[in-house]
Amino acid sequence: MALRNITIRGDEILAKKCKPVKEITPRIAEACADMVDTMLAADGVGIAAPQVGIMKRFFLAMPHVDAEDEETRDRVYVMINPEITYKEGTQESSEGCLSVPGYMGLVDRPYKIRIKGTDLQGIEHEYEFEGFEATVFCHEYDHLDGILYSDIAKDMMTVEEYSEILHELEELHAGDNDEEGSGNMEIWEKKKEKERSNQ
Repeated sequence: MALRNITIRGDEILAKKCKPVKEITPRIAEACADMVDTMLAADGVGIAAPQVGIMKRFFLAMPHVDAEDEETRDRVYVMINPEITYKEGTQESSEGCLSVPGYMGLVDRPYKIRIKGTDLQGIEHEYEFEGFEATVFCHEYDHLDGILYSDIAKDMMTVEEYSEILHELEELHAGDNDEEGSGNMEIWEKKKEKERSNQ
């Protein structure tokens, strides 16, 4: 297992549609193992094949970041030739990407999805996800069609701006009993408020 170079926005690979995996070979398995290491080293929750220069339809996702038990939190889904079979509702999602370093974006996503795909043993699975977990799978799935979140984002800001606003809001709500802290939309509303005051 080894770390692979992450393809960065501007590389034409990230704008191309990937081809289906015809056979799950040892090379695919090795790539998946390397992608897990690469994703974890970069503090990501998902990584798609084109992000490491492979133009094939597979990605990995590790979406249970808030799970209480370690086994669930550390679970990595391998999705080969995935297909989203159902979408329901909408949500606005704050997203970053290993291939778009230094930025965050506000993206419209379905709130709930059903997705099927094959694992490394050639067994097909179908899963249902909602909220953040659905966002992770939609984000990685888009990579396979040559779509970056920054291509479809309604708004963008640097990670520095995002962290600064989050810190301001945390200080503002320091005495509140809100366990979840500052909401996703409040961060983006604060950004718009700052932009208006600077005009």
